Amino acid sequence: MLEVRDLESCYGRIQALKGISLDVFKGELVALVGANGAGKTTFLRTLSGIQPMSAGQIRFAGRDLSRVRADRRVQAGICHSPEGRQVFGPLSIEDNLRLGAYLRPAGRVDEDLERVYAMFPVLREKRRLPAGTLSGGQQQMLAISRALMGRPRLLLLDEPSMGLAPLLVEEVFNVIRALKAQGITILLVEQNAFAALGIADRAYVLETGNIVLSGTGQDMIRNEQVRAAYLGM
Repeated sequence: MLEVRDLESCYGRIQALKGISLDVFKGELVALVGANGAGKTTFLRTLSGIQPMSAGQIRFAGRDLSRVRADRRVQAGICHSPEGRQVFGPLSIEDNLRLGAYLRPAGRVDEDLERVYAMFPVLREKRRLPAGTLSGGQQQMLAISRALMGRPRLLLLDEPSMGLAPLLVEEVFNVIRALKAQGITILLVEQNAFAALGIADRAYVLETGNIVLSGTGQDMIRNEQVRAAYLGM
């Protein structure tokens, strides 16, 4: 579904991504793990068209998206739940969700709302309240739901457990497992490497803008280098 070849991206003179190549197949959950500053968020931002790329190629479902604007990538089926949630605090929860569906046919939006409300009943209960009044965990559910409103063929999840209490982290990962079970293709960036690798079909390890290891999620959990550097074992 996704083919990335020799992808590079820079912030001024600083090269953040240094020739990344990876693949994501339909129905897979692929994890991208690495330390802070490794380039994980930059990679997702480049995939979704927010961060400019300086070299390489992005192909999605056989189509070259390398020079396609961000909104056209959403239209193609790439939807992004960003790091730090980035909900629109003064807007209602329902308005946040409707913004996620701004490219969807108007007649389908209510149907999609019902789908996410069934998945996250607390969002239905609070749908008229400003999104900024939600707890951190509820805002994360809203950010994921907003991305789902775009009916993604590929869902990009950036640090969904960041800043959450352990019980909420478990709840978020249960949601990700459920989305995978529905057949949604997911590219997951996550600092909690053990949790991410535990549910991943395959994984890539990113260090200073380079992919240094790849394999199945279980291979990565057993890899001594990964265990020492990212799993604290």
